[in-house]
Amino acid sequence: MINCRKILELYFEKVSQRTISSSTGHSRNTVSEVVHRAKKLGVESLNDIMTNLWLEAFLFPEKQAIEKGYFPVDWEKVHKELQKKNVTLTLLHFEYATEAREGGKIPYAYRTFAENYGKYAKKYKLTMPILRKPGESMEVDWAGSTLEIIDRSTGEAIPAYVFTATLPYSQFSYVEAFLDMKSANWLIAHIHALEYFGGVPETLVPDNLKTGVTKALRGEPILNEAYRELADYYRTVIVPSRVRKPKDKPSVEGTVGYISRQIIASLRNYHCFHIEDLNQKIFEKLEEINTIDFQKRPGSRKKVFEEEEKSYLQQLPQTRYKLTEWKSAKVQLNYHIQVERMYYSVPYDYVREYVDVRLTTDLIEVYFKEARIASHKRLNGEIGQYSTNIDHMPDNHRLYLEHNPENNRKWAETIGTSMVQFVSHILEINVEKKALNILSTLRNLSTKYSKDELEKSTQILLEISTNPTVSVLKGVLERSKKRKQNQKAEKNSDQTNIDDHGFVRGAKYFGGNKK
Repeated sequence: MINCRKILELYFEKVSQRTISSSTGHSRNTVSEVVHRAKKLGVESLNDIMTNLWLEAFLFPEKQAIEKGYFPVDWEKVHKELQKKNVTLTLLHFEYATEAREGGKIPYAYRTFAENYGKYAKKYKLTMPILRKPGESMEVDWAGSTLEIIDRSTGEAIPAYVFTATLPYSQFSYVEAFLDMKSANWLIAHIHALEYFGGVPETLVPDNLKTGVTKALRGEPILNEAYRELADYYRTVIVPSRVRKPKDKPSVEGTVGYISRQIIASLRNYHCFHIEDLNQKIFEKLEEINTIDFQKRPGSRKKVFEEEEKSYLQQLPQTRYKLTEWKSAKVQLNYHIQVERMYYSVPYDYVREYVDVRLTTDLIEVYFKEARIASHKRLNGEIGQYSTNIDHMPDNHRLYLEHNPENNRKWAETIGTSMVQFVSHILEINVEKKALNILSTLRNLSTKYSKDELEKSTQILLEISTNPTVSVLKGVLERSKKRKQNQKAEKNSDQTNIDDHGFVRGAKYFGGNKK
């Protein structure tokens, strides 16, 4: 039996391998193999649990199988394979058993296989590898520490907040600084991270911050609507971590600490005046972090990502996601809502109702109970501007708004040439406000008289008067109406007289014309 504990005790005390070989009686090759396996499996110190038997079983598991007549298992290979997507312990046992039988060896039963792997994983102090499949998730968070940029005019130090995103399998990370942690920058950070990775994972794992999760309910958290839209666009799913459960996203939690030490701390004394300048420095540091070799596993973050994980990511959409933001607003009595000190109309039926507003860079959409009721081009520039859709107005308001010189001229054209001349005359000799009041009275006449009556009366008015007015036109219309009524009455009267006298036989009937 190899005295593994004695060999490692001496090695950790900085004793040379030649001296260890002489002291324990083992060959230098044996001593070298024990030290090599201990380093490979991460054994850096000894405790009371690590007896000689425990160490020998841990460092040389294949010997245990051979001694009992079973086909040995390469647990390191099993562990590495188990981290791959869709690979299960059942599948690995099936492959192991097939290989053993083909070689004429005895395989472990599945139960023993699973128990031995559990012991191996426990000794190796591993997190359950099934939670770290390539391309399965992207963990995101804001770092607790901040950086600073300097305001040139005042010399004031402005805080810069650091966003981190990590792919747990490869530990490949993205880092960027922003001037605030509002929803817009939260979404922009996600877009930049996905483009940096060149693909989309199956799930996004954020913390329960307000920009991502509206209500952190225990069963099913209520997501920020803009964040949910982003996930839908990139065909991924948001799975927030539980409140005060950092182990739900250990990769990003560990990366945040690592970033704080490697990037934030190293740039703490760096003075810059623009966020772009700061991010340039951050990207340089980030490249170093992603390309440096791991201490306890082969390769680097970038190498493992490119070789083992990138192919599992979903493809990015052809066009970048258009940033959206959701707000809530109350419809005012003037059937407008206020959004960022600009005003947009909605149908007047929704006055005093609360509505949801979806904002993009160039469009505003208004929703009531998930149904879209209005949309407007987004206003920019001077505050207090109005965007009003005439169809959203009550009838009386719409008529008032449409009462302008242009619309009055169009109305006159529907009556006739004389009316067009009369309306133009009114607009020319009066100021606009007074002219519109006169025209309002004129247009009311169309409810009492037909177009033909209006046109004929206006023609008469223009012939008899050098200064035609609406009051004179009314007189012409009334006289014309009375004249028609009188003519109709006379006609009816003549017809009545004929009916009252009955049939007149004449003198011939009575023989009065006889000669």
